[in-house]
Amino acid sequence: LSLFYDKRIGAEVPADRLGDEWKGYVVRISGGNDLQGFPMMQGVLTNIRVRLLFKDGMPNYTMKRKGVRKRKSVRGCIVDSQLSVLDLVIVKKGEQEIPGLTDATQPRRLGPKRVGKIRKLFNLSREDDVRQYVVHRPLADKEGRKPKTKAPKIQRLVTPARIQRKRKVLALKKHRAEKNKVTAAEYAKVLAQRQREKRQALLSRRRSSNRTSTSSA
Repeated sequence: LSLFYDKRIGAEVPADRLGDEWKGYVVRISGGNDLQGFPMMQGVLTNIRVRLLFKDGMPNYTMKRKGVRKRKSVRGCIVDSQLSVLDLVIVKKGEQEIPGLTDATQPRRLGPKRVGKIRKLFNLSREDDVRQYVVHRPLADKEGRKPKTKAPKIQRLVTPARIQRKRKVLALKKHRAEKNKVTAAEYAKVLAQRQREKRQALLSRRRSSNRTSTSSA
């Protein structure tokens, strides 16, 4: 595997030197692990193991609690002799078939769930019924029972019930806004009335105090 030495993740390498059956093949390096199981990481331009401080959103790290960062060991993205596993992706197919790799086609076990992806897969238009094109997965047969299939629930499917529900939510939102507007107007009216009464009470007290002062004088 010396032809992959000093190559980075993402580099495309001709695979002719792997054997006669690999003639014409081009592979891309997609990752790997070293002898102790530490994964390679894209962007770390070295061929040794380093300790990096990981945070949420970075590869090779899953945040357990919010805001937690962790220092972990990863290997750089340059291939060397210390790797035990090297992940390759065939970019270009050669002349011969490779037994167990390119001579058999593995069917997709699961189909797409989202409406847009189903339309894209089967080249459907907006008028076509997406529910007729969902990929059904056959379940394991049981003795004495007819075979069954299982299909995923379609996501982002616009149905009359969904349109009615959305219309209802918008109507409730509009009704709530109008009700809050009316309530705010009533509150402002009551508040103004109370302030007016308070001002009148204050004026009446001042007048009475002035009368008492003039009468005593």
